Amino acid sequence: MSRVSQRIGSIEPSATLAITTKAKAMRAEGLPVIGFGAGEPDFPTPDHIVEAAVVAARDPKNHKYTAAAGLPELREALAVKTLRDSDYQVSASQFLVTNGGKMAVYAAFATLLDPGDEVIVPAPYWVSYPVGIRLAGGVMKVVNTDISTGFKTSLEQLEAARTDRTKVLLFVSPSNPTGAVYTKEEITAIGEWAVEHNLWVITDEIYEHLTYGDAQFYSLPSLVPDLADTCVVVNGVAKTYAMTGWRVGWMIGPEDVIRAATGLQSHATSNVANMSQRAALAAVTGPLDDVMKMRAAFDRRRLTMVDMLRQIQGVSVIEPQGAFYAFPDVTSLLGRTIGESTPNTTLDLAAVILEQANVALVPGEAFGAPGYFRLSYALSDDDLVEGVGRLIELFA
Repeated sequence: MSRVSQRIGSIEPSATLAITTKAKAMRAEGLPVIGFGAGEPDFPTPDHIVEAAVVAARDPKNHKYTAAAGLPELREALAVKTLRDSDYQVSASQFLVTNGGKMAVYAAFATLLDPGDEVIVPAPYWVSYPVGIRLAGGVMKVVNTDISTGFKTSLEQLEAARTDRTKVLLFVSPSNPTGAVYTKEEITAIGEWAVEHNLWVITDEIYEHLTYGDAQFYSLPSLVPDLADTCVVVNGVAKTYAMTGWRVGWMIGPEDVIRAATGLQSHATSNVANMSQRAALAAVTGPLDDVMKMRAAFDRRRLTMVDMLRQIQGVSVIEPQGAFYAFPDVTSLLGRTIGESTPNTTLDLAAVILEQANVALVPGEAFGAPGYFRLSYALSDDDLVEGVGRLIELFA
């Protein structure tokens, strides 16, 4: 008899966190490793948010259990924030505050799916989506996109993937890992298609404030109000406010779904840490000045990264319109001899690059897209230039 259940034993560690951990370990050994792996802003959490947590830590009321669904004042503030940022009117009772955005994703799948239910997932996709679907007993139906379509799916592809077992469409804009941002018209058409076929939609909006150029964020249930009763929105403070370590996310959904998900959380983790919730309250009710400064830095870095990546012969890359990732096509680099190695997959190529250039990248296999790399530009300008410069030199 196995010591670990098949269900849990089959889970692979997060590829993005694994790459980041390895890069940190190599740096600790004295190697000059530059990591493009983690989706984590390199900025500190803004001071007013940190101060709110410090004040909260001194208040004994925050030393006790609180409501599993989240602090009432935070849920109220999230409703105000959602109307402000997404033009989507919801009540506080439609929110569940979770231990990070990942928990919101997991809770959404666990609450909606029964064994055998199918979820349509456009690829490339974030590494944690398949795990949440599988643990909930769902079946992932992948719809492939690539650089030629700007990493966007079409209604024809979605319809071809739909069966009588389809229950959920997973929709993400801006996208991790590709940086794709759907237009208002594209989002509306996809939402109306989901309504027509009585499908649930789980939409991940965690990069809502990080769009560039002419691209704009639009919340799907705001554009398609008829979808509100069969839509779950997942979001969090991690990316927008440089709060990855604070672990505060949330679900928005119909009240019956939120009640069920709250029951799950009440047994799994109880409430989110109160000091983190107080910090999140300061974040979502405070000014967006720091957010706009970070966004401006990301915008500058994405252009630098794209320009430098295009200097590598054989690499194809489009400008990401959102989030903070570039997703270049490197298939033409495969099969090329580098030193004593001839990598034939992006998994192998990533290992060679780490060994020979001390640069950590996440291979596309982690996102359901072999032949690509994801490079985060949420790192300092100097590290970005140095790291991509090493790639240019390695493949010269």
